[in-house]
Amino acid sequence: MEQLNYDVLSRSGYEGFIQKEAPVKVLQFGEGNFLRAFVDYFFDISNEKAGFNGKVALVQPIAQGLTDLINKQEGLYTLYLRGSENGQKVDMKRVISAVDCCLNPYNKSDYDKMMEIAASDDLDIIASNTTEAGIAYDPACNFADTPASSFPGKLTQVLYTRFKAGKKGVVVLSCELIDNNGKELLKCVNQYIDQWNLESDFKTWVNKENIFCSTLVDRIVPGRIRDEKEVAKLEEANGYHDELIDVGEIFGVWIIEGPQELEDRLPFKKAGVNVHVVPDVMPYKHRKVRILNGAHTGFVLGAYLAGFDIVRDCMHNETVAGFMNKMLNEEVIPTLVDHLDENDLNNFATAVKDRFNNPFVNHELMSISLNSTSKWKARNMPSFLQYIDKNHKLPTCLTMSLAAYIAFYSNDVQELTEAGLVCKRPKGNTYTVSDNRWALEFYYEHRNDSEKDLVAAVLGNEKMWDQDLNKIEGLTEKVTENLHLIRTEGAEKAYASCL
Repeated sequence: MEQLNYDVLSRSGYEGFIQKEAPVKVLQFGEGNFLRAFVDYFFDISNEKAGFNGKVALVQPIAQGLTDLINKQEGLYTLYLRGSENGQKVDMKRVISAVDCCLNPYNKSDYDKMMEIAASDDLDIIASNTTEAGIAYDPACNFADTPASSFPGKLTQVLYTRFKAGKKGVVVLSCELIDNNGKELLKCVNQYIDQWNLESDFKTWVNKENIFCSTLVDRIVPGRIRDEKEVAKLEEANGYHDELIDVGEIFGVWIIEGPQELEDRLPFKKAGVNVHVVPDVMPYKHRKVRILNGAHTGFVLGAYLAGFDIVRDCMHNETVAGFMNKMLNEEVIPTLVDHLDENDLNNFATAVKDRFNNPFVNHELMSISLNSTSKWKARNMPSFLQYIDKNHKLPTCLTMSLAAYIAFYSNDVQELTEAGLVCKRPKGNTYTVSDNRWALEFYYEHRNDSEKDLVAAVLGNEKMWDQDLNKIEGLTEKVTENLHLIRTEGAEKAYASCL
């Protein structure tokens, strides 16, 4: 079967939107599955729905990457967005034609091509996702390197070329998974400007004429399809061979922090996609962490003890799903309404329920359970404490969730190994708790404690929570009661007692 390119696609009978020719308006650092299923998808929709008429030139951030493969397919690849939407199974196929080419700047000719794009009149946007480690200042980088090894170093070189060409500033959209990603990226660029003794006029231009946006990205992208039989079946239906098939969930939202006028400069609002320009991205980060991530950490530990193994099955159980819904609707969302619209929060929570019910993803509870001590602190504790502050009483479900966390880490402890704390599940099989070593050692040391003493020790561990939670009125007694219920009646019945 012939490999995908424009000629092969035209002969395959594909009837979807395709834009073969357009100027390069976006320079993108990163060519992996996530960016191609998220950023490049949104630009592709913008070409179709908003007349963006722009292509994306990808830049391979490190010396090894997908440049040759992407260029062999002339930038084309097949994207499948799969999941559940409004309770209905969705499996959507789209051939993405927004990518112009991929450059490997470690080759001199591609480095020169990158700088040619940097100096062009058409360029308006620079996007990136170079992993969490990508936004880092490395003083070993030199201005004369072709290219600088770090991503911020490369970006400084690109911006300097643009400045020397006398061109307007660009919008920088940083998608790396760190807080204040845009601000941190600009900070690194300024460090290189100082280190390399570049002109003060350039520094002024970088900081005044360019817009560095912190952004929040949200789409689960499993990437490649692993089942060779499924790939063969899809390619038979498509009529071509695609080495770059990409898969993401149907849900996707991109929150961009920037001035309101940026909404008219970017094509997304006109395209009608789920991309929003906001003055502050942090409330939306809290929304994601406390609703999406908080729901996961809030119910999965007890659900695992109750005998469940994957998230989707939990959503089909009236008790577990009811527990999660009550936790979100009555205890988490009310703590967020001071900073975000309540309808927006409710819609996001509804989408979360669909996402957890994704028929294409077997999301294992044990994979979510990794490092649950810090996860519960970051994802659930803020809602827990704010609920108490607001209502002057304990939140029923979050308090039970805290007890389920303790139960998961202490259920019939067998041994402490290099891999983690080995416990035994009520249905008989062992499981290994993975967390920071000090947390595992703590639970192992307290494995023979009474329920009351164990709860008091956990709640009083200030290394875990940065405070003594025993000081919260009634909490020690209620968590002890809940832990006893989980151990004697089972986690599902304990969850049911909250409804």
